[in-house]
Amino acid sequence: MQLGLTPPSQPPIQPTQAFSVNGILSAKPLSTLLAEEANAAAVKAASEQQADPVMQSLAACIRKHWSLAKEAKEPIEKEMLSAVRSRRGEYDPDTLSRIRQQGGSEIYMMLFATKARQAKSLITDVILGTGTEKPFTIKPTPVPELPPTEVNAIMQAVYAEAAQAEMMGTPMTVADIRQKLLDAKQALENQIEETARIYAERAEQKIEDILVEGGWLDALAQFIDDMMTFKTAFIKGPVVRMIPQLKWEQTPDGTFQPVVKRERKLEFERVDPFNIYPAPWAKSVHDAFLIERHKLSRADLNALIGVEGYDEDAIKAVLDEHGSGGLHEWLSVDTDRASAEGRDSLSADVNRSDLIDALQYWGSVSGKMLREWGMDEAEVPDESKEYEIEAWLIGSHVIKAVLNPDPLQRRPYYSDGFSRIPGAFWHNSLFDVIRDCQDMCNSAARALANNLGISSGPQVVMNVDRLPPGESVTEMYPWKLWQTTSDPMGSSAAPITFFQPSSNANELMGVFERFSQLADEYSGIPRYMAGFGGGEGGAGRTASGMSMMIGNASKLVKQLVGSIDMHIIGPSVERTYQWMMQYDPDAGLKGDLKIVARGALSLVTKEAAQVRRNEFLQITANPFDLNIVGMEGRAEILREAARGLNLNPDKIVPSLTVLRERAAMQHMAMMQMQAQQPQQGDQKKPQGNGQELMNGAPVEDQFQPQGT
Repeated sequence: MQLGLTPPSQPPIQPTQAFSVNGILSAKPLSTLLAEEANAAAVKAASEQQADPVMQSLAACIRKHWSLAKEAKEPIEKEMLSAVRSRRGEYDPDTLSRIRQQGGSEIYMMLFATKARQAKSLITDVILGTGTEKPFTIKPTPVPELPPTEVNAIMQAVYAEAAQAEMMGTPMTVADIRQKLLDAKQALENQIEETARIYAERAEQKIEDILVEGGWLDALAQFIDDMMTFKTAFIKGPVVRMIPQLKWEQTPDGTFQPVVKRERKLEFERVDPFNIYPAPWAKSVHDAFLIERHKLSRADLNALIGVEGYDEDAIKAVLDEHGSGGLHEWLSVDTDRASAEGRDSLSADVNRSDLIDALQYWGSVSGKMLREWGMDEAEVPDESKEYEIEAWLIGSHVIKAVLNPDPLQRRPYYSDGFSRIPGAFWHNSLFDVIRDCQDMCNSAARALANNLGISSGPQVVMNVDRLPPGESVTEMYPWKLWQTTSDPMGSSAAPITFFQPSSNANELMGVFERFSQLADEYSGIPRYMAGFGGGEGGAGRTASGMSMMIGNASKLVKQLVGSIDMHIIGPSVERTYQWMMQYDPDAGLKGDLKIVARGALSLVTKEAAQVRRNEFLQITANPFDLNIVGMEGRAEILREAARGLNLNPDKIVPSLTVLRERAAMQHMAMMQMQAQQPQQGDQKKPQGNGQELMNGAPVEDQFQPQGT
């Protein structure tokens, strides 16, 4: 809902065109002059609107919160930059300066980068797997809601039956009526559960299609990578956008031509943690105000002209102002980040950038302030109530100001961290967890490299006063002859002496190995879980012992995956389902359903479930259980077994329709055989006299062979 700040939409202004007359006089077409006048009028209207006290108060409110959030995030940004440098194997500038002052090796051990790759691989394998299984499912609620009309119909039918029995002289007891009501209710619940299951399957397919087309899987993969590096990682969506889609339409002559159409589409995206600025006192993305920093091109802003909720005059004023320079939110972290990521520092120079900084503001404001900003009583019925808004600020121009359209006033952001801190917005990343181990391993590696270099050969002490002129003191090779002079002081000491520095490699390697093992313990991701050595000794010598070690280590991975299920997968899929419930016209996709994120569940039961499924197939492979399970139940078990083997069950197990057709054909064949059996019995009469048959001899005796 708009705050009444956006004027009616206008067509975009065409670029100025001009031509010269005889190379002397410059002239412009009338359409160009009219367009320039319209553009100037729009810019003037936007300037007047932005000068309005209402708009100034809105911009001032956003600016105030932006300053608070930017200042509070500075120490967080320094730690995030350290994590980025460590991922690339580089020291912080201050640390590197101290190392160079002391001299020696600048070696960097990629301990954190290795752990980050291992953790990402493990979690990605659990959550995303091979792509054949979704990290979520949709199921009906355990207790279905019975429609009131159906319940009333059941009660009326039972009461009518009781009244009829009363009239027939066989009245029903209270227990009989209660039992009939319970039976009818159970039958209705079974019917509703089956219908809800069908709705859940359809809704799950629809949501999976929305997520795949909206980039949800790609955003989730990038989120997992961010989660290993930064304190908190973010996903945003679903965001409704008008996306140009290429369509092929058939012409009257039978050919097809490409046509670009703008269609509404739900999209998900990874949000750069460097661009998120929460309130200093915020505990989550839904608490206090939140600002996301965007970098938009001129094309991006032009694409917003005509989109509902955006102020076209303000956008044109922004484009006009950007043409003369400005509209950058310069931050020192931009240059530092470019250096940490290995990019040219000039790439972060805002004076050379064509991008425009925009601040997307999410916050709660009072109804009284909204009234002052131009909303009427119908839009803001209670001045004392807090309302959630979304506003976009570029420079001094507010290009958008709307109420949060979500019914629960939620923001389309989801966040999580490697090691969550209760009540904190920024958590501990994997880098924070093993940072001390990384520093100790680097120190040990530098000392080891320096020590090995020093102790790799002998050290030489020379009395240069006893060397003849021209003798090289920097060359050493086997069988070299050293020329010396006599000591004028009469000393008998050798002019050249050699000594071998001691090597501390074993001690330094022990320090490195110890802190590398501590990194395994701190992170909860031992090296043997990623396929490397480390479990050779102790319990790792046997297969069962190794399995036990991996099972214990995977508990921390399960906890991490469970956190992603709770804070990322579940809320984002549920938000998509609620959007579908609200705007999708298909009634067959709606019902009493719930979203179940099953990433952690798959880690616990994926392999065990396949083993138990195979055992169940073997146990039920008999005619007695087949009569109970039925062909459809057996087919469902086979489908699940095929999915567990990454096979396509549709190509192996026939569909329910085919199975039912086969069963109907078999039933018809059996009925035909039974109809033919009496005729065949009449044709095959037993040999013997008719007297025996008339005497009523037993049937089995009638078919006995005659004795001699």
